[in-house]
Amino acid sequence: MRMRPTLSWTPTEDPLPGTTEPAPVVDALRSGGVLVLSGAGISTESGIPDYRGEGGSLSRHTPMTYQEFTASARARRRYWARSHLGWRTFGRALPNAGHRAVAAFGRQGLLSGVITQNVDGLHQAAGSEGVVELHGSLERVICLSCGALTSRRELAHRLEEANAGFGPVAAGLNPDGDADLTDEQVGDFSVAPCHQCGGVLKPDVVFFGENVPPPRVEHCRDLVEAATSLLVLGSSLTVMSGLRFVRQAARAGKPVLIVNRDPTRGDRHAVTRVALPLGTTLTTVAERLDVPLDIGSAESARRP
Repeated sequence: MRMRPTLSWTPTEDPLPGTTEPAPVVDALRSGGVLVLSGAGISTESGIPDYRGEGGSLSRHTPMTYQEFTASARARRRYWARSHLGWRTFGRALPNAGHRAVAAFGRQGLLSGVITQNVDGLHQAAGSEGVVELHGSLERVICLSCGALTSRRELAHRLEEANAGFGPVAAGLNPDGDADLTDEQVGDFSVAPCHQCGGVLKPDVVFFGENVPPPRVEHCRDLVEAATSLLVLGSSLTVMSGLRFVRQAARAGKPVLIVNRDPTRGDRHAVTRVALPLGTTLTTVAERLDVPLDIGSAESARRP
């Protein structure tokens, strides 16, 4: 499945009116078997901006495409300089109330699974298990020549050594961990090659224009098929890689519930859209279900 480089969408019909009553979400979770599909909006309260919400990064930043990354050494230098700087902040982000609530629902046996479009690892840091990272993870790096996988932390050390003193002030941070830098700030940043074969390194994430691995897609399809309902958290569903699972659930007659402050591309398939901040909404849902949120374990689980 190829991720379409779709950066925006325009509604062609009246949007589903948003509600401030999370009762349908409470009822769905109480019944169990809920599959969570999360997007960038669940991580905004952790200090990681989303793409398309109010103040979203697409207003100032176009994400790197796979074609540009693989075709241009200059593009790779720009990407790794910006990503290296962004990682210092991105890697310190902590799970928020939304992540902790999802983990708590899982511990209570209310979920059938979690699929995330995010690459930040915050669901796992909050304690969720078996999370399917649809678009990969920034915590891993892959060689495009030999396929070797290494940790992002290891690469960060190598980049620090190769670029001593590199520390420009970024204008902002993006959901893919990319900091906003000018070409002048990037300068002659040194890119590290694969330590095994000397090949080109790429974060183990799905760039726009790149294929999501088919086995991962099929696994997600299986999760949708086995679920009782689908709960979308903080995703505009603009990109087809997530929207197709909403469509699959709707075709199968499974309720689709969305928590997102703004209208989404999947609203026409949903039974409700709760137009409230995720942390507040999911905390309220947890309280109504008498599900405790384990705050301490989430903070201790985050990478140092």
